[in-house]
Amino acid sequence: MEDAPETRFTAKHDLSGGGRAIAFESLDAPTQPLTRRKTGLEEFDRALGGGIVPGSAILMGGEPGIGKSTLLLQAAAAIARSGNDAVYVSGEEATGQVRLRAGRLGLADAPIRLAAATSVRDILTTLAQGAPPALLVIDSIQTMHSDMIEGAPGTVSQVRASAFELIRYAKENGVALVLVGHVTKDGNIAGPRVLEHMVDVVMSFEGERSHQYRILRALKNRFGAVDEIGVFAMEGHGLAEVSNPSMLFLSGREEPLAGSAVFPALEGTRPVLVEIQALIVRLQSGATPRRAVVGWDSGRLAMLLAVLESRCGLNFSSAEVYLNVAGGYRLADPAADLAVAAALVSALADKPLPLRSTWFGEVSLSGEVRPVAHAGLRMKEAAKLGFTQATGPADTGPATNGLQVFGLKGLPALVDRVMA
Repeated sequence: MEDAPETRFTAKHDLSGGGRAIAFESLDAPTQPLTRRKTGLEEFDRALGGGIVPGSAILMGGEPGIGKSTLLLQAAAAIARSGNDAVYVSGEEATGQVRLRAGRLGLADAPIRLAAATSVRDILTTLAQGAPPALLVIDSIQTMHSDMIEGAPGTVSQVRASAFELIRYAKENGVALVLVGHVTKDGNIAGPRVLEHMVDVVMSFEGERSHQYRILRALKNRFGAVDEIGVFAMEGHGLAEVSNPSMLFLSGREEPLAGSAVFPALEGTRPVLVEIQALIVRLQSGATPRRAVVGWDSGRLAMLLAVLESRCGLNFSSAEVYLNVAGGYRLADPAADLAVAAALVSALADKPLPLRSTWFGEVSLSGEVRPVAHAGLRMKEAAKLGFTQATGPADTGPATNGLQVFGLKGLPALVDRVMA
């Protein structure tokens, strides 16, 4: 078959020639060791995997008012006070507003270079006049615009083009870049999804405004694990680091109450003990019973109630069931099944669980208690906080630091243990 004749269009759009040859390298070629720069905030560094990598691009999302700007201002101040250059560019607030926040946080003396700008060309032109900074914070990427692209700031094309230019500058000059991103009502980062592919790290700053704690979670990290978290508490002088987050989510009561179970959750390599509360209300009429859940998956609760009724002979169909994870914490760990089941059985029988006891294990549809990851780490944290008993799957392992361990093969054994 003869080749099609060349036209002006094909000559202009043919990419098979005229380019610059690239050099390939082998996987075992020598490379520079990965160096991280500490931010001065240990919880921030933990979530990042050990610190900020020069030349990396970080995208941080979170609901309005959750504390993103406060956290980054504190991190920039810590880096600036350590002798490194930190630049904070605000596209949403005037410099006077940022200075007011810095004064309230006790950071007014930090040598941060502060600017209020929205033009990417102006920002990059200014930065090119001196040495590249160690940290560049853009708050927020939705307010930036490039004069090379038509459209208002915040549109898909503007966000993508602005982020591309800023990331290219960061990569070429070894600057750690942090982009603040707006979120949608579903909690996802607003704008094109390609933005999350362009950056090296995607972080989510989570929490309830009515609660004190905030969790910084890595959703993507090219330089570390994605399951590490940093825990902060919102206080009058800003965000305070929480080295022992378990104390935020435990009631500290000395007398046991029916319907309350403590679960050792695991966030990355960090165990966090949380309290699960259940309430069972018997209905006298034939009304449809309610199922209300806060902090856990409602579908998983329905499954667990069905297993308890089918495999253990318990009756929840004529009762309203309310389940709450104390402190506003949100659980996604499947190992919480056993703790939820223990709280439900305790509330149904109106019998408190043993004081200073923890419960963990995944429950299958057959009623079997299945093994979970890092059982030893969970029990070690429980023993450190003064708990004396741990109930889990049958092959949980030996006792840890004096912790008495009980293994269960199935939910019927759990019911017998609670009812005894």
